[in-house]
Amino acid sequence: MLMQIMNKSNFKIASDEEIDVARSGQYLLNLPITVDESKLDKKLLEKYFAEHPREDLPEFTDKYVIFRRGIGIDRTTDYFFMEKVDMIIGRTWAWILRKTRIDRLFSRRSSSRRKKDPKKDDEINSEAEDHDLYVERIRIQNMELSLRSLLSKITIQEPTFDRIIVVYRRAGTSSQSDRGIYVKHFRHIPMADLEIVLPEKKNPSLTPMDWVKFLVSAIVGLVAVVGSLELPKADIWVIFAVLSTVIGYCAKTYFTFQQNMATYQNLITQSMYDKQLDSGRGTLLHLCDDVIQQEVKEVIISFFILMEQGKATLQDLDLRCEELLKEEFGVSCNFDVDDAVQKLDKLGIVVRDTIGRYYCVGLKRANEIIGTTTEELVLKAKQGATSP
Repeated sequence: MLMQIMNKSNFKIASDEEIDVARSGQYLLNLPITVDESKLDKKLLEKYFAEHPREDLPEFTDKYVIFRRGIGIDRTTDYFFMEKVDMIIGRTWAWILRKTRIDRLFSRRSSSRRKKDPKKDDEINSEAEDHDLYVERIRIQNMELSLRSLLSKITIQEPTFDRIIVVYRRAGTSSQSDRGIYVKHFRHIPMADLEIVLPEKKNPSLTPMDWVKFLVSAIVGLVAVVGSLELPKADIWVIFAVLSTVIGYCAKTYFTFQQNMATYQNLITQSMYDKQLDSGRGTLLHLCDDVIQQEVKEVIISFFILMEQGKATLQDLDLRCEELLKEEFGVSCNFDVDDAVQKLDKLGIVVRDTIGRYYCVGLKRANEIIGTTTEELVLKAKQGATSP
């Protein structure tokens, strides 16, 4: 029933391609976030999708499901000084690799990997061409950095999932199983920072690459210092410069991690108090109300088009409703005309002629057929309670 509510609310399960697009960049979160899978139940969702198979499901759907709806834009303006310095160091390192031709070794390995899986890039490119997901990413990695831009504020931009709902169940202990299903509702989540909504996240730590940087820096510094000491005339300033560079680089890596940790904590706090709309029963009640409002709007629009523009086939009615929404609100959508006409027919306020065209009864007659609505009864009760 939860899946039916999601479908009626126009929520879609985030596909593997959408997750790949989200993970292909960085926005405000610069730490690798992983899920503690030992704390999540794998039986419930695995059993459900085995009985109700779907295509293009991400690999983690046996542990948790991410539903998404709508696309938006998030912009952040700041100095991003440490990020700019990291980008300059990265570009300098890439230039050194190109000059020493070491990058050819890595390019051969990456090209061989691409040959093994030629379809993956095509799938991601085709997904990027989808108009529903096409929002330009403005990232530091794509900017031309100069001394002026290094010391000035810049604005970065990232597409967002307008609404996200995460569904999962925690793993039980050997003595007691946890049968509770957790439902969390978020809004305006940047795609590249999708990890902040994941359940049971592990506390981030220094990555293996950071430790490799530490070790390589220490080895290079030690070799340079020993080499300088073995010279006939050891220059104390050269030794000091080498040690300062190594220590400075290690300190920069450590403090960058600490800054990213602080940013991570702020993002988690913000997602809990600002971006999280509700959880549990509150989310379910919100979804049920959302479904009711959605279907009522579909019925009203369909009836209005038949009332104003006259008889129409199902295909013509679908096109007219979509044109109305495009004209009035400036958005394109796929109008669910079948569901709307089915409800109008069930209410008895639309009729089908001999050639298959639909037309509606008069507005006064339609109100008589529908009768007094629950909302009108509540409004009358309120007016009766306030009257002297």
